[in-house]
Amino acid sequence: MATVSELLTANLHDVFGNRDATSRRAAIERTYSPAVAFTDPEGTAVGWDALDQKAAELLDRMPGAFQFVEEGRRYVSATHGALAWGFGPVGAPAVRGIDVIEVRDGVVVTLTTFFAEPGDTD
Repeated sequence: MATVSELLTANLHDVFGNRDATSRRAAIERTYSPAVAFTDPEGTAVGWDALDQKAAELLDRMPGAFQFVEEGRRYVSATHGALAWGFGPVGAPAVRGIDVIEVRDGVVVTLTTFFAEPGDTD
């Protein structure tokens, strides 16, 4: 069973940072509950297919040089975790945010993404 810290890594790098559709889908199915709820400022997407679509749409509209980079410490408990990140060219993120996950039975059941306020990317 994956730890909360391992699930934070999988969420950021194996799913949202992964441009290969086949390996991204495999990561989704091992990382999240089939009924995962992903909430960001655009709304809430529920389930593997919806999460896969959100990740694919994000990566498809961004240049190939854009990457997710972890920023700062991870925060974890037995059931929750948080990880800050930057997204953009390495060393020059275009956007920053934080992911908060809730874990049950070794998989992510909820994922909430918050973005830094505009102008707060330094």
